[in-house]
Amino acid sequence: MRADAQKNHDKIVATAIEVFTEKGMDAPLDEIATRADVGPGTLYRHFPTREDLIDAVIKSWVLQIETAADDAVASDAPVREVLLRWFSAYVARISRNKGGPAKFTSAMGNSHSPIFSKCEVLRLANERVLDRFRHDGVIRADVDSLEVCRIIGGVAVVADQAGLDEAATVSMLGVVIDGLLRT
Repeated sequence: MRADAQKNHDKIVATAIEVFTEKGMDAPLDEIATRADVGPGTLYRHFPTREDLIDAVIKSWVLQIETAADDAVASDAPVREVLLRWFSAYVARISRNKGGPAKFTSAMGNSHSPIFSKCEVLRLANERVLDRFRHDGVIRADVDSLEVCRIIGGVAVVADQAGLDEAATVSMLGVVIDGLLRT
């Protein structure tokens, strides 16, 4: 990429992060172009679809997801506490931007979505955490990682759309965890 094109690309992504944080992931792309001081054509040359722009915005947190999953797998804390921390980190990552949870949750398992690779990062990290507890025999063996991602995503969507605080979200995650644990 030419230096000027790279500069425009980076400026668009940085501006999109700001606008998505302020107004949600459905914010007008024209506003992003205007605030980035580029024309709409420049924005669409770099990011033909909204999902392509969202994909560029969320690349930064892949490492954060991997680290949170590594911490969960290595933790000696009680299973409920570890899962609550892991699921809370998951919700926090997909909830960084208003409307983010719905975008992620609806793209989960959809290989045609431009953000599928990021959804797979979440699913595979979740699979590692769940595998650790399946191996220990403390969660149900029939638990599917994709289903759990969709359920956790559903909690995040409700919290995002209803403006719920962290305590309400943690309470709902606790109900999910109780359903995963072997009785």
